[in-house]
Amino acid sequence: MRWSEQVFRYCERGLDPAFWAEPLNAASNLAFLGVAAVMLVRVRNLGPAVPASRRRALTLMAGLVAMVGAGSFLFHTFATRWALTADVLPIFLFMVVYLAFALQVLLGLGRAATTAIIGAFMAATIAASSIACPTLLAGIARGVAEPCLRGTVGYVPALLALAVTGSLLRQRHPAAPRLLAAAGVFLAAMLLRWLDRDLCAATQVLGAVRGTHALWHLLNAVTLYVLLTVAIEAAVQPDVRRNVAD
Repeated sequence: MRWSEQVFRYCERGLDPAFWAEPLNAASNLAFLGVAAVMLVRVRNLGPAVPASRRRALTLMAGLVAMVGAGSFLFHTFATRWALTADVLPIFLFMVVYLAFALQVLLGLGRAATTAIIGAFMAATIAASSIACPTLLAGIARGVAEPCLRGTVGYVPALLALAVTGSLLRQRHPAAPRLLAAAGVFLAAMLLRWLDRDLCAATQVLGAVRGTHALWHLLNAVTLYVLLTVAIEAAVQPDVRRNVAD
């Protein structure tokens, strides 16, 4: 594998190697930077009662959201193997850090249980991301394989983790409805990511096909905004965590 090898995955780019071949996919990453900026300001304005460890965790998560935007911008402009790594790595790190925060702060789990669940989550995510399905042409399976559902299967563990966490907190924590709503938004985003190439011909804007991948970015930004809002509110209410753990 060559790090400079071109990667053509999305409708908007097609087979065009040009830097600006994906203008909507690239520009939509501004949504992540906007969410990160808003959250960093909110973290900075937290009162002195919030423990320093939680401030650091919140700052890290907001910073990772900014890195998600930057990494995705790189991939949708350079479209190379190294840019793909810059795209997926911050996403993976955010999922791990946020899940650890939710397990400890929202669910009140201890370090050992959190470590075990995080290990299982990481293994499941890596395994799901590596699942390949044969490509189809005229309904006939061919020998060449590609990531199942255009790679969207890799996000199924994150969706399940979000839905399960929200369900466990239902009727016991004020964050539960928003976590479940975020899971719904994330599911919609996953569907748009999966259908990007299938809906390519039906998404012509300004004389060019655009696909639905930019909408995946925008809905993901909404999901991350909700998740970070929940995390910030939980950080300033440590008594909620103790009540849930009892």
